[in-house]
Amino acid sequence: MITEAASGKPQAKSKGSLFGIPLPVQMLIGLMLGCAVGFWWPDTGKELLPIGQAFLKALRMLIVPLVFSCIVLGIYQMGREINVLGRVMGIAFLWFYVATGVCVVAGLVLNEIFHPGIGADLNIAGGKVPQNAGLSVNWVQFLLDLIPANVVSAMAEQKILQMLLFGIVFGAALSAIGDAARPVLGVLRGVQLATMQMVRWIIALAPIAIAGVMAWLFATQGSSTLFALAKLIGVLYIGLAAVIFFMCCVLALIGENPFAVLRKIAEPLLLAFTTRSSEVTLPVHMEILERMGVPNKLVSTVIPLGYSFNQDGTSLYVSLAVAFVIEAHGIHLDLPAMLTIVVAGLITTKGMGNVGGGGLIAATTVIVAMGLPLEAIAIVAGIDVFMDMGRTTVNVMGNTVAVLLVRRFANVKDDGPVVTDTDGEVSPLEAAIVK
Repeated sequence: MITEAASGKPQAKSKGSLFGIPLPVQMLIGLMLGCAVGFWWPDTGKELLPIGQAFLKALRMLIVPLVFSCIVLGIYQMGREINVLGRVMGIAFLWFYVATGVCVVAGLVLNEIFHPGIGADLNIAGGKVPQNAGLSVNWVQFLLDLIPANVVSAMAEQKILQMLLFGIVFGAALSAIGDAARPVLGVLRGVQLATMQMVRWIIALAPIAIAGVMAWLFATQGSSTLFALAKLIGVLYIGLAAVIFFMCCVLALIGENPFAVLRKIAEPLLLAFTTRSSEVTLPVHMEILERMGVPNKLVSTVIPLGYSFNQDGTSLYVSLAVAFVIEAHGIHLDLPAMLTIVVAGLITTKGMGNVGGGGLIAATTVIVAMGLPLEAIAIVAGIDVFMDMGRTTVNVMGNTVAVLLVRRFANVKDDGPVVTDTDGEVSPLEAAIVK
């Protein structure tokens, strides 16, 4: 089973435009209107919180089916492609996870330096913070708790880490049993597509939810949260610059000139920053990499997969946004909490590239894993238009590094033979690589 990402034809995301206004701009308008209502009519603003809470409950409703189906199908795809393409996919996925880990940790380090969440009081009425949040844990018990005694119960109780572990093992098992997995994969693919459509419908209502939450926030707490959000944007861009520097160092270590590479991919980088769209950037990015001398079969394989599995900018955003929410609730971010963010962040961002609002879903999933109320996600979503430009640009840079790493270490020639399955037939993925 080859997903759109693997075939080089990513599924188009719904833009959610209304009267020609893109959804991110609608969110920004909702943020400004909410602030205006909270400032000029505070009594009305105080009554609008349930609008945001309804939106977030609807979003939380979809976390389990969407994340589980994405993780299982993603792990299945990885297993099948590593079996077929071996060294190429091994190097690519190794970089995907290393880069994601670096970005997640970078977000936590930046939070420890700048603490953008301190000063923003997000203890929203009705939200419950777990009593043991921020306290030390028994590491042996923590690891044992990752194994669900009953996976259905774990899903019902939204024990995210348990569900993710089961999804990883289940996806690996499906990739190992071959054709017998096809009926299960068809069901999971149907669940994924249906849930993604529901996400699009719910995300389209985000501007209204943001307006309601911001009206309540401004009416009850004033402008302190706005300053904290501005600080969050600034810290994110510092982190994105640091990640790009790290990637330039990797390029230098494999014998590439980082400045020459940046100059050659300037067009897709600028497209990513201005359009905030992977769909627009992907074909231009692939063409330029081929002009740089990268074999077509590598570009056609690694880049589409990278746009789904290697969301480096999004990974930084998720860890920084979750840390912001935790500290804005007055919780000290200790080592166990950081470990939870790293583990959940490494897993939840994989396969989210084809999901509209994937960064928001990933951040929501990690916050659920932390046991925190979700209302703060609507607040962070209000400034998403500013953060999305930078993280999409870093996604392009990270996937460029992935392709050049594979070219350096996989020893693939442009006129090399097509790899075949054991029965001698060419798989759909392999045929796509040759084209």
